[in-house]
Amino acid sequence: MTHATQQHQATEFRLRALLLAGLEGEAQSYHAFLQALGSHLRAFLRKRLHNQPADVEDLVQEILIAVHNGRHTYLPSQPLTAWVHAIARYKIADYLRSQSRHERRNEPLDEQHEIFADSDEHATQAKRDVENLLAQLPDRHRLPILHVKLQGRSVAETAQLTGLSESAVKVGIHRGLKALAAMIRGAL
Repeated sequence: MTHATQQHQATEFRLRALLLAGLEGEAQSYHAFLQALGSHLRAFLRKRLHNQPADVEDLVQEILIAVHNGRHTYLPSQPLTAWVHAIARYKIADYLRSQSRHERRNEPLDEQHEIFADSDEHATQAKRDVENLLAQLPDRHRLPILHVKLQGRSVAETAQLTGLSESAVKVGIHRGLKALAAMIRGAL
């Protein structure tokens, strides 16, 4: 095992232990987790966004907020690195989309046919596919996914809307996503 691999495993173990302690109510551990994670995210983002150093801190804060808001979705049996990476990947993609939109805002359309070059047809079909898959799930799985994952509501709001307990909402999301993944694998 290389030194880098050992170092990665030690960091994973330490951050995971801090997060789990924080989820159990140890505020000091949770604060230490966010501090250490922020430090790692800054280093990671500085390498990738070296042309936009002013945006690194904003993006770090957005990722930390997303981690905080989504902490209830972390499954202790899964690697922390993968969970954080997924959250960071989405926030970075949002950032890059906003950057490209901002840069293109004042670009003139060179040719009229460019307006019709792309279509939302694939996005519409994908939305229909997701809706069809969700319709196959029981309400106890479908509704938590719909409200929390697709509409961005909190677990507490979803519990209030659906009449499920917060714990049942979390379990519904977890089991529903597993069922969706199994359906998708079966379709491939």
